[in-house]
Amino acid sequence: MGKLLVEKTPIDGVLILTPAVYGDERGYFTETYNENDFVAAGITCRFVQDNQSRSRRGVLRGLHFQKTHPQSKLVRVLEGEVFDVAVDLRPDSPTYGKWTGVLLTADNHKQFFVPRGFAHGFLVLSESATFAYKCDDFYHPEDEGGLAWNDPTVGVEWPIPSDMELLLSEKDKKQPTLR
Repeated sequence: MGKLLVEKTPIDGVLILTPAVYGDERGYFTETYNENDFVAAGITCRFVQDNQSRSRRGVLRGLHFQKTHPQSKLVRVLEGEVFDVAVDLRPDSPTYGKWTGVLLTADNHKQFFVPRGFAHGFLVLSESATFAYKCDDFYHPEDEGGLAWNDPTVGVEWPIPSDMELLLSEKDKKQPTLR
C-alpha cells in the first residue's frame, strides 16, 4: 500500500506519521508499519520490542527515558485519546530541553516517532486509552531515568481540563527537574 504522511516537528528527528486508512461500511484497514515506508521517512532503527498499556482518564505517564540504553519509540493509540510528548535530552542539540507534543487518537491514526535521546510521556484525555509502542532496544529497569512532568524549565503545556484529577505513579511524583 505504501501511503504514509510524514510531518516534521520543531525538533529534529521527532516525526508525526499518519498512515493511509481505507474504510467503508464494514470498518477500516490501515498498514501501521511498513519498513520500506519508514526507511523512506528516515527511520532506520530496528524495532525489537512491542509494548501496550491501558490507562484511565487523568493518568499521566512520564517523562521517562533510559540512561545508557536509550530507546527510539514509535507510539500510537489503539483506543481513546492521549496527548503525547517528547523532550529533547541530547546534550549537543540546539533544541536541548525543548518539547513537542501531538494529540494521538484511535480515530486520527497518527503515530509519533520519538528517537533515542528523548524523554517521553503522555496524558490520557479520554475515559480510557490503550497505547501501543514499538521500541528499538529492550527495556532495562535498572536504567530508568525521568524528568518531572511539570518541570518549569521544560514547560510542557499539558492540556489538562479543569475537572481532571491527575493520576501519577509514586515514581513520577518524585522525578527531578532537568536542572
